[in-house]
Amino acid sequence: MNLILLEDRDFIGPDRVRLQDDRCRHINRVIKAKPGDTLVCGKINAKMGTGRVLSIDRHFIDMQVCLDQDPPSPLPLTLILALPRPKMLKRILYNLASLGVKKIFLVNSRRVEKSFWDSGVLSESDIQRHLYLGLCQAKDTLVPRVHLKRFFSPFVKEELPKLSRNKKRILAHPKAKTSCPMGLNSDTVLVIGPEGGFIDLEVQTLVDQGFEPMTMGSRILRVETAVTALVSRLFT
Repeated sequence: MNLILLEDRDFIGPDRVRLQDDRCRHINRVIKAKPGDTLVCGKINAKMGTGRVLSIDRHFIDMQVCLDQDPPSPLPLTLILALPRPKMLKRILYNLASLGVKKIFLVNSRRVEKSFWDSGVLSESDIQRHLYLGLCQAKDTLVPRVHLKRFFSPFVKEELPKLSRNKKRILAHPKAKTSCPMGLNSDTVLVIGPEGGFIDLEVQTLVDQGFEPMTMGSRILRVETAVTALVSRLFT
């Protein structure tokens, strides 16, 4: 945990916070902080800064905080991702939050198992937990927005054109002939399919909306590897 992420409920004064949950235990057992120590802190969707430990015991930690720094700039990326299996999704959300991706759409596809949509990982609390862990890792406070879209065609035909207007449109596709660019660093919408890829009809539907199939080479990657590799390649 490289940053202690603070919420409104933690504040007991304008510049005082009290932590009584897993963050308290982490500071006690892992960081092993003592009164007078300074920790990196940040408030959710707000400023970052430092917290000076005032008092500490097994049950709570009081800190005086000074939050006067802006968080890192978000990546200019909207990610459209076919819903992966739940265990994989946890790691993907963590990695995306760490990388600075702030707009995430989880969509259905023919090869997405219906049971995935019933997973508890898709609850708001679970999604936030994995995003928060990624933010703490990367020293960031801006929480990504995750949208769930269970119907592929209506989303791609009705919502995606508005989301991708005036942006670079990339469809990650291992059979494509065009290589994915490097260091693009401009407004981009990236679409990544499920394990096994989108079916031909879904690929054509995306192409009809202006998305260009692109590849990183002949190797077939797992979704969680492809997500990280593509984001890193586009925004380095």
